[in-house]
Amino acid sequence: MQKPLDILLKNLNDSIEAKKTLIENIHKSNFNIAVEATIDAYKNGGRLYIAGNGGSAADAQHLAAEFVSKLAVDRSPIPAEALTVDTSILTAIGNDYGYENIFSRQVEGKMSSKDIFLGITTSGNSANIINALVECKKKKIYTIVFTGYDGGKVAALSDCCVIAPGLRTSVIQEIHILLAHTLCECVENFYIDN
Repeated sequence: MQKPLDILLKNLNDSIEAKKTLIENIHKSNFNIAVEATIDAYKNGGRLYIAGNGGSAADAQHLAAEFVSKLAVDRSPIPAEALTVDTSILTAIGNDYGYENIFSRQVEGKMSSKDIFLGITTSGNSANIINALVECKKKKIYTIVFTGYDGGKVAALSDCCVIAPGLRTSVIQEIHILLAHTLCECVENFYIDN
């Protein structure tokens, strides 16, 4: 059995290597485009809707909380919603239309072309995120995805794909939360400056 400190050291090194890779490729990451698109949506009266599964669902909720409450400074709430939190909606759609439609049905019912959608999927192949992106295209809603590995199917379906480096899901998810916090900080700075 591996020793706990050996596992921790490996995980720290994997995380550091992924972050170094992101730094080396920062200008190719599309992150700046994602920030600008999000700010533009808010300028036009839109709001951010976020979706993901498992740990990415928790990240969606975490990010929405940072927008509505605050990340680093006191300011007015910034409207954002995680599409992962209403169990009645999730179970009704899952039961009536299938789990693969739990987000697309919400996009159809809640969002307008002024809004922006952020899908978080480590693999890039989550069916419910893919279907949400397809619905967004129908409604002319700008889409961003935070994904990993090679981007998966969502890379070609989204308007802006930000691929987190890393060879394991856990490391990719660490990068996703770093990206999410930075996105929020950038939008927060825009609100403070204007």
